Amino acid sequence: MLRSKKGISPILATLLLIAIAVGAILITYAWVITFTSTQTQQSGAILIRENTRFYNVSTTYYTEIVLRNSGTSSAKIASVYWSSSSFSALAKVGTSEYTMTPTTGVVDALSSINITITWGAVVTPSAWTSGSTYYFKVVPESGQYLQFTGKAP
Repeated sequence: MLRSKKGISPILATLLLIAIAVGAILITYAWVITFTSTQTQQSGAILIRENTRFYNVSTTYYTEIVLRNSGTSSAKIASVYWSSSSFSALAKVGTSEYTMTPTTGVVDALSSINITITWGAVVTPSAWTSGSTYYFKVVPESGQYLQFTGKAP
């Protein structure tokens, strides 16, 4: 009765185990390469604040923000937010309320961009208040956003 049962040969079993292991390794390798290349592209742009300057020309008030990209890839600024009370109360600044230099909004690796917010054009209130702290958030199209505060002189 035991002689009538047949099984798989040890050589064939070993080859099947090796094939399964190689397949699992290839699938894992493909996933890791895809994951790391995606994460590298997203974190390639690293924005840091160099300066925030509040100034006025006659009755028009401005806030100039200088950001530097210390990363290895370019980033395009998608939107700018501000608040006079906290980060949780941020409001989007309309594109007509600020200008960027360069005007494309792209900050290349190891270069900087100037964002100038014009108060009173559409931003309410019409002027910043001396001694007040303002909260800002700059969001690139991909990568990490940057939050910071600035105190008006």
